Amino acid sequence: MPDIAPATLTEIRDWLTERIAFYLEVPAEGVDPSVKFVEMGLDSVYALTMCGDIEDRFEIAVEPTIAWDHPTVDALAAHLNDELNRR
Repeated sequence: MPDIAPATLTEIRDWLTERIAFYLEVPAEGVDPSVKFVEMGLDSVYALTMCGDIEDRFEIAVEPTIAWDHPTVDALAAHLNDELNRR
């Protein structure tokens, strides 16, 4: 497995914002990191897809409920940053 460079909180937030924008087919500038995923229109299929993308990008296992446990880009980025800093 290749080594992945540690990501900063800003890099994680930017990556999540880009992924959400891709899923919702909107510009990244249109994704408010403080708005709940469900309010943005992110459904359960995309939430599970995001889990897989997170696992692939950061090489960590995440629970399928992560988008509900940390329901905004800001909250999820902070959680992922904490998890990555524990490695």
